[in-house]
This record gives sequence, structure tokens and C-alpha cells, in this order.
Amino acid sequence: MSLCPIVTRKYRAVWFSSLHGPSASHIQGSRSIWINNVKVEPKPPHNRFPCLKAECHVIGKRAFSLTSSLSSVPNDPICELATSSLRYGPSSTSEIGHDLEYINAKRIILFVDPHIQTLRPYNDVMTSIARYAPPDHAVDVYNKIRVEPSNISFQHAIDYMSTRTAKHGAYDAVIALGGGSTIDTAKAANLYTCHPPPNYDFYAYVNPPVGSGLPVPGPLTPLFAIPTTAGTGSETTGVAIFDDIPTKSKTGIASRFLKPTLGIVDPKNMKSLPNSVAKYSGIDVLCHALESYTAIPYSLRPGGRPSSPILRPAYQGSNPISDVWSLQALQECTEYLPRMVADPGGDEEARNKMCLAASSAGMGFGNAGVHLCHGMSYAVASQVKGGYWTKGYPVPAAPDDDVEFVGDDKHGLVAHGLSVSINAPSVFRFTGMPGKIGGSAEVYSRDRHVQCAMILANARSRRQHVATLMPSEKALKDQPGHALANELLELMHLLDIPVGIRSLGYNESDIDELAKGTLPQHRVTKLSPRHPVELDQLKELFHDALDG
Repeated sequence: MSLCPIVTRKYRAVWFSSLHGPSASHIQGSRSIWINNVKVEPKPPHNRFPCLKAECHVIGKRAFSLTSSLSSVPNDPICELATSSLRYGPSSTSEIGHDLEYINAKRIILFVDPHIQTLRPYNDVMTSIARYAPPDHAVDVYNKIRVEPSNISFQHAIDYMSTRTAKHGAYDAVIALGGGSTIDTAKAANLYTCHPPPNYDFYAYVNPPVGSGLPVPGPLTPLFAIPTTAGTGSETTGVAIFDDIPTKSKTGIASRFLKPTLGIVDPKNMKSLPNSVAKYSGIDVLCHALESYTAIPYSLRPGGRPSSPILRPAYQGSNPISDVWSLQALQECTEYLPRMVADPGGDEEARNKMCLAASSAGMGFGNAGVHLCHGMSYAVASQVKGGYWTKGYPVPAAPDDDVEFVGDDKHGLVAHGLSVSINAPSVFRFTGMPGKIGGSAEVYSRDRHVQCAMILANARSRRQHVATLMPSEKALKDQPGHALANELLELMHLLDIPVGIRSLGYNESDIDELAKGTLPQHRVTKLSPRHPVELDQLKELFHDALDG
């Protein structure tokens, strides 16, 4: 038996016992965790799951200070690969019941958005659970998912999972069926239910400077992520992103413990994907690949080598391991994204390839990180003007008595992939400008911008059957950033993606606030290959992004 603290809606400390395999005392390397001067035995890692070969190690009693974590070593010569377990293939969703049977999961919570709940993937999951999960299993379904989650919607999900746990006992498995919003919501609810932070402060685990950035103390309940979009790659990452309404910014929680136990990537789940969702989730994949591949090298990452490997950031900078995944995703995405957008339900080959590209990009940026395209996107999405709503995305239903957070959708919605891609041409003109980095790092960055531009140009040439439209060798050498930006704009025009943040309602008077809203995103902006990236540079970037 093992003990794990959870929190009710009234934020009372409650203790419950859970049947999660052998007791913590029998798990090698398992240690106690101290929360509010109370000794807590963490849930033991679920090493019986067939795809999770390596043991999970629990952080012990030692408290790590984020402000004094860096050693005197100026650069970090070490990079890490945090692996993700994936199962890929048509109809792989139907195997989820076997996974639950294998770990003897009797109490199950399923996170799903209300639209997906009306479609075939939801029926496939429920049928598999009914057929193969332990006979006395019980499933709680949480469907109050907000597209682009907020601190309020995260808290709503946390309260639901914590309250149900307090009443009925610990969950043995968490399932997330949906896009990145659903998977990230499940990650947050799982974290705060298993490891309530000191004083039950929601911002304890949130990335600085919005939150305190406390390390996650240990493993969570097994999470099975089943994506229904080929986009965020959240099934492979240890990151959960949300809109922070009080600060009008986007931020998140990052920890390797948040990585799903298993991602089930089933191309059939994307057959009913609307064209607009396919478009913006797919362009997000492309930006993941571009940003992670062009990020600052891990050995030059600001901050240097941490005093302990547990403190090495998940976003390390580009490295030889992540490069493999990022390049694979970039090749597949440039080739197959236009085809998938044209026919999400009918082009099976394109759908299959984009599913793999999304997961590949997730493993790339999940270990390397993203940089300015995403850093700027958070301000663009959170400060959306005039009730702008991305065409093709469903508008939420009127709030009911039980869902307080739905009302905060009144501000509008810029789809995540749109908010990222609309800044990308400006970003790559900035990061790929010659003479702004210096030394070997400049050659490294230039060559990567050139390589990315050539991959996009080659794909465009194949689509148009005109080889003469390739950028010249001189253009690539003299202005690699402009060459990459131009190729990206060509693809955006092809996909009918808006160009320039002016198309979202922004103008010159908004630049100061957009730049200030990006400053807190140091976790990603520090990975830009060009430095510094301070307020003046951000203003320059947003001014350039006004018209694309």
C-alpha cells in the first residue's frame, strides 16, 4: 500500500491508500517526500507497463534551489534524451483496454473534449475499456475541456479529479483523448492530484517568472495520451501550456514526470479533423521542427551546466539527438501537410505521415525546445483583440451552472498554430540575419537556416514541378533568414494562413504590450540563436510581424 496526498475542492488535505503494485518500501530507490512538514510516500513507478522499460526514480528529501542551481561551469557539455513511449498505427486506439488490463487499472479517469465525445474515437476507447479492462473497473469522464486551456480551466479539472479521488480512492490510470488542450489538461490534473504543492498554491509548479517553478517531486499516475490532432506532440512531451488570465500571458509547467506513460498515435482518429484544425495543428508541427533545429546549441545555452542532472532543463537547445527527430518531422511536414489540409479524411498516406511528423517533432522540441516563434505567440494569443475567433474553430456553448470557466472564452481565440506561424517569418529574418552572432556559432546558425530553407524549397519545387524557382546560392549565403522566411510565406499562402498580426486586429499601438507580454517567456526566448532578445529586440520583431 502506498500513500499519496490529494486535495479536495475546499483544499483540505486528505490521505488515501492506493493499490499501485508493490509498496513503496519494496521499490528500489523510492524515497519519502516532505510536503508541509508531512512525510509522504510517493506512488511507486509503474514499471510493469511493457513500453516503459527504464525505472522512474523519485526525487528524495533534498530541496533544490532554482536560484542557486548553476555550477561555475560556463557551458553545459551534456545533453539528454527523455524518451517517449509511442504506439503507432491505424486502430491502435482499440488496444487501450489491454493496457489497462495489464496494469490492473480498476479506477480510470478519461479526459475528453465534448466534440470528440460525439465521434468514433471516443466510442473506440469506451468499447475497448468495456471489453478488456478488469471486470470491476469504473470510468469517470471529464469533458469540460477549454480550447487553449487557462489557469481557471486547469483548476476546474484539478478540482474534479481531486474531489473524485477523495470520495472514491486513487485512480489507477489517466486517459487523455483529444488535442493538445485535452492532453495538457490531463497532465495538470494528474500532477496536482498526486502532488499537491505547498499551501496548495496553483503557481508553485508553474514556470518562472509567472510561477515559482518548483520541481515536480516524483512520478504520477500512468497517463495514456491518445491525440486526435496531428499538431502539438503533447503525447511525447513533459509540458502543459495554459493562458494565465491574471497576467494576460501564456505560460506552462515543464517536467519530465509529466510525460505520458504511453502515447497512442492512431491516424484513424484524425479522419474527421476539420480542415482548419488540420491546417493550424500541422503548421505548429512545422514550427516545432524549425525552431528546435535552429535553436541555440545545447553547449551554448545560457545558464551553463546545472549542479545536478535533475535540474537540467527539458528545453536544452539543439543537440545531436533532437536533430534527428526535428529533421525527420521537417521533411515529412513540408511534403505532406498541404495534402492533409486538402483532404484530412481521404488522403490516408498524408494523414499517416503527419501523425508521425507530429510525434517526431514532439520528441525533437521536447528535448531541444522552441524559441521566438512560440515565445511571441503566447502574447499574440493571450492579448487577442476585438473578439477575434479563428475561422473554422467551434465557438463554446453558453456556460452552464457547473462550468464557471467557459465564460472566459469571451475574449476570443487565436488558434495556437496560427499564433505561432504568423510570427515565424519575422523571427527567421531576425535569427538568420548575417553578422549578428559571430564566430563558429554564426556558421552553425547560418547553415541550419540554409538547410531548412532548402527543405521547404525542394518540397515547393516538387509541388509546382518547376525547379527554376529554387532560391539562388547567393541568396541563401547572403540572407539565409530571408530565404527561410520567404519559403515559409509561400507555404502559408498555399494553406491560406493569415499573414501578419495586423490581420488579427493588432496595430502599431499594441507593440509595447505584445513585447512586454513576451518578456516572461524566458524559458523559450533564451533558446534563440541570436542574442540579446530583450524588450527593444522584441518590439522590432513585432513591428516586422505586423504585415508578415
